[in-house]
Amino acid sequence: MYRDLVDKKTKMAVIGLGYVGLPIALEFARKISVIGFDLKDDRIKLMKKGIDPSKELSSDAFKGCDILFTSDLNDIREAKCYVVAVPTPIDEHKLPDLKPLLNATDIVGKVLKEGDFVVFESTVYPGCTEEDCVPILERNSGLTYIKQFKVGFSPERINPGDREHTLTRIIKVTSGCDEISAEEIAMIYELIIEAGVYRVSSIKVAEAAKVIENTQRDINIAFMNELSMIFHKMEINTYEVLEAAATKWNFLRFYPGLVGGHCIGVDPYYLSYKAKQYSHHAQIINSGRAINDGMGFYVADQVVKKLIAFNLDIRQCKVLVMGVTFKENVTDIRNSKAFDVINELRSFGFTVDIVDPRASFDEVKTEYGLELKSQPSPPYHAIIVTVCHKEYLDLDENYFKSQGHSNLLLVDLKGTYKTRINKLNYWSL
Repeated sequence: MYRDLVDKKTKMAVIGLGYVGLPIALEFARKISVIGFDLKDDRIKLMKKGIDPSKELSSDAFKGCDILFTSDLNDIREAKCYVVAVPTPIDEHKLPDLKPLLNATDIVGKVLKEGDFVVFESTVYPGCTEEDCVPILERNSGLTYIKQFKVGFSPERINPGDREHTLTRIIKVTSGCDEISAEEIAMIYELIIEAGVYRVSSIKVAEAAKVIENTQRDINIAFMNELSMIFHKMEINTYEVLEAAATKWNFLRFYPGLVGGHCIGVDPYYLSYKAKQYSHHAQIINSGRAINDGMGFYVADQVVKKLIAFNLDIRQCKVLVMGVTFKENVTDIRNSKAFDVINELRSFGFTVDIVDPRASFDEVKTEYGLELKSQPSPPYHAIIVTVCHKEYLDLDENYFKSQGHSNLLLVDLKGTYKTRINKLNYWSL
């Protein structure tokens, strides 16, 4: 497979061209022939013009690539190696929603041929690839797993908004269903991964390694959020405490904040779901999730209490929320906990304006039914900076004073302005 791809005797098809799939497809397309497949025609049209719909990649990323963008199933039939990179979200009950993954697997199964390879990148619980996906591939193709087609798992590690730890600079974990496929898949990824690949012994190990990466971060951030609640009661600045503690060489640098998005706020539920099937209640994982899922409501409640303490009628208060993407310097609003803050404040009767230089007006309206303003409309009684985009980094106290009433409350969830605010009412986690 490796040799045929390098010699361009066959092609790779990347299924799903979002934050993960598109960078992978373009990197491979500099070395081999690639078919980029996505069900959304509007996204395909943009990519054909050299535009990343997610606004993560520049037009230069499309140059010099041997790639066909398509939404036509017939176009991927000529491929022999398939990489599946679709979202794995959770449903309203916080249970794994495998529909996108299983639909993509169904598509691949319909075109699968003897000798083909299928590599999954979507984050899942250990066992999902072989227990949930492989049976679909066998049923749709009429082929026998391992004997007639190979499967591997190489978890994505892309960090949206990060210009330093890009796809090629992060070590890639690879695995296969047998020794032959494991080595072939590792060699294929070595074509593009400058940092090198790390071979593991089985697909389950690769699945488990990925799901605990984000679960570990979730638990550590939950601890920081709990510390923030405790230190708030003690009238201690959490960020100052963390900076002092970080002078010890082995202190882990995590910070409090809203934990959303399609990875850290989701992956732990996949692991706890699978653990339950083995009659194990994942206490630490679930506790961490409970804390982080509740942080948006905690922030809103603190704002309410502080404005009431100013003798304000909260039904007449106007609040500005700055930043609604799930993290800084990205456009993605999926599972953003900023909307928990917004909706909780609105439930108390506040008028809430929201601004974000990165988010899409249409997506915010479609996903959350809210209007994103192009500019603030002061004066405000409180300003909440939930996500510190680059556009917000240089704001000073005079700017915030110009946007608010005389007793303005500035809520700085990232602690960005803690050394710059002297006169305003200020609170951070």
